[in-house]
Amino acid sequence: MPRPVCITYDSTCDLTPQLLERFHIRTIPLTIQSGGRVFPDDGNYTSAELYTDYRRNGTLPKTTAISPEAFKAFFSPLLAEGYDIVHIDISSELSCTCQNAVLAAQELTGQGQIHVVDSRQLSTGGGLLALQGAKLRDSGMAAADIAAELRRLTPCSDTSFVLDTLEFMWKGGRCSGVTALGANMLKLKPCLEMREGKLAVCKKYRGAMEKVYRQYITERLADKTVVADHAFITHSGEVAETTLQELTKLVRELAPFQEVFVTQAGCTVSSHCGPGTLGVLFLRQPEQ
Repeated sequence: MPRPVCITYDSTCDLTPQLLERFHIRTIPLTIQSGGRVFPDDGNYTSAELYTDYRRNGTLPKTTAISPEAFKAFFSPLLAEGYDIVHIDISSELSCTCQNAVLAAQELTGQGQIHVVDSRQLSTGGGLLALQGAKLRDSGMAAADIAAELRRLTPCSDTSFVLDTLEFMWKGGRCSGVTALGANMLKLKPCLEMREGKLAVCKKYRGAMEKVYRQYITERLADKTVVADHAFITHSGEVAETTLQELTKLVRELAPFQEVFVTQAGCTVSSHCGPGTLGVLFLRQPEQ
């Protein structure tokens, strides 16, 4: 009889506690260092607190990858409970977390199967893969087959965000001060998308963010053949609730998603993108 399968992810999947419980997905947090304090990125230290600390002291928090030792401590009890594990991680191009998970899995060989999947994605772009993994698990698929299918689906995750400011990207060393200053002076709002595991600028918008959000979502969903079960609107905080409601309605009008989830990014993502960042994330149909 095949062993039961546990789907796991690091905390950058940005799934809400309700979704984690509903889909039976377990997570392990990255670490946030802010103001001499260390926090697990598990939602208890919020992006609102992160922004308050930054505005008070001008220093961005640092994020730390999950160590192989922490992964072993996370995986071992699950294996002891009799599970085979399909573990998904933030793109290996953005963090060494995935590499560390592979090292831990290798050291635990013989205790059970651990299949590590490099999502090549960020935030709920990878969270979408976790939901697909849960669906495949519930259909009775074995862990190795789930991992293989998720690797096949990885390029189908349409992951992008539009940023209100480049200040956090600049402070984090991900763009130059000249670029950030120029974007600010010209009131440009860059759109970043995941390409081959890395973030790349795909377009620049101009104007008030409420208008930019609508234009971005409309263009992002245009002419896309989507997997119709789930989509995410994921933001980094400081986006008005009325705006989120209007954008959810817009997504439903543009594409036949069964469910549209609104989630807030954790501190790992928010510390790099800054407040006002928002993305619409969904799966495209695989190419035949």
